[in-house]
Amino acid sequence: MSRTVFPARYLSIGAALLISACGQDANETTTEPAEQNAAVAQTSDLLPHQELAREILKELIEIDTTDSKGDNTAAARAMENRLLAAGFPEEDVQVLGPVDRKGNLVARYRGRNSGRKPLLLLAHIDVVEADPADWTLDPFTFIEQDGYYYGRGTTDDKDEAAIHIANFIRMKEEGFQPDRDIIVALTADEEGGLHNGVQWLLENHPDLIDAEYALNEGGGGSLKDGVHVANAVQASEKVYQTFILETTNPGGHSSLPIKDNAIYHLADALVRIRNYDFPVSLNEVTQLFFERSAELEEGELAKAMRGVQQTPPDPASIAYLSATPYYNSRLRTTCVATRLDAGHADNALPQRARATVNCRVLPGESIDAVHNTLETVIGDDQVVITRAADAKPSPPSPLTEEVLGAIETITEDMWPGVPVIPTMSTGATDGLYLRNAGIPVYGVSGLFGEIDDVRAHGQNERILIKSYFDGQEFLYQLTTSLSRSDTK
Repeated sequence: MSRTVFPARYLSIGAALLISACGQDANETTTEPAEQNAAVAQTSDLLPHQELAREILKELIEIDTTDSKGDNTAAARAMENRLLAAGFPEEDVQVLGPVDRKGNLVARYRGRNSGRKPLLLLAHIDVVEADPADWTLDPFTFIEQDGYYYGRGTTDDKDEAAIHIANFIRMKEEGFQPDRDIIVALTADEEGGLHNGVQWLLENHPDLIDAEYALNEGGGGSLKDGVHVANAVQASEKVYQTFILETTNPGGHSSLPIKDNAIYHLADALVRIRNYDFPVSLNEVTQLFFERSAELEEGELAKAMRGVQQTPPDPASIAYLSATPYYNSRLRTTCVATRLDAGHADNALPQRARATVNCRVLPGESIDAVHNTLETVIGDDQVVITRAADAKPSPPSPLTEEVLGAIETITEDMWPGVPVIPTMSTGATDGLYLRNAGIPVYGVSGLFGEIDDVRAHGQNERILIKSYFDGQEFLYQLTTSLSRSDTK
């Protein structure tokens, strides 16, 4: 799963407003991103903890952890060796998992016995498949070029994994003593596979990752032409639910057509789904998303963002935002046809027609209610609707002052004037398993990327070198801030 990226129109307007309001600072130069990062690209210029983070990222990138042929356990063992060499006790560093290639690393940084539950830092070290033939660079070779680090996993999600391990070692070297335990879990199979790392750990070793709350992927910062625009915090996820629509018919010879046709029934049903909009429903996270986003915008977009927050929401504002898929997906539950299969011969009337409809359901909304709505909207008892699998809903994480306040403070210190925007992911991460186990999850990293250069899951995946080390510092400050009482 990749981190949050805002749409280009939104960021270009927001960037212009920030520049005009705040002027340019050290983060907002007029040079090209590669020029901004040229100095950082020199390994000799790195601080010791930055050099460590670079070495760890390189090591992780060059271990293939794809589902088809990779070895997640090898990557987990490499990180285990790093921590043991840094002086972490063997009993606090474990690699465990359900199958040989699917190992998960769980490491604990011991804090004072203050009674506070641990802080969990979560990152997955499995990656999406990468065919070297599709890349101009080897996806499993760490390459430093033009102000970027290249390689599969540089943005999803080995960058955060490397940062957490490097920061663990840095904190130990500095003698940092937290007032709670801090846990790092580097897991397998987030991108796909038979055994999900987080799910397996919760089922078999829940005590190892039990925490007050967790920091995970899913958020992240956005740049527009080198300008820091917004730092996103993912606090909720939509629920993934696939429905199968099926119609059957006795069929017959195509030379004797009738209107009672399985394909026609299915086609009519899909058109009705296309034409139906689920009602608008904002939760705490999306309410704050539109509230803060409106402050960056102007004109009709800003007006519409404020209008949907009214009670009841303004119809014109709903219509305006619904025209943009990015905003529409945050207003309501959505369902869309994604696959079709029908008929058995060119010269025969179809005896069966099937369609896959994928829904992304708002957290807190009943799957039964969505199922019933589809049946009502279709209004044809010849279309049978079944669920492809059981959904895995997860509740939104509360936007507490302890967490959100720390993120806002550090963001303001590092990137003055850059707003923190809570978001709801329309996709899914491993955070849903933790949320269902009663552990709130916040997707936040301080890792900024250009909105017009998103390469997670794609070819020539890369991360700005400066952004990588900025993210390391952000997560170091956030981890230590959330783990000492003197900052509360």
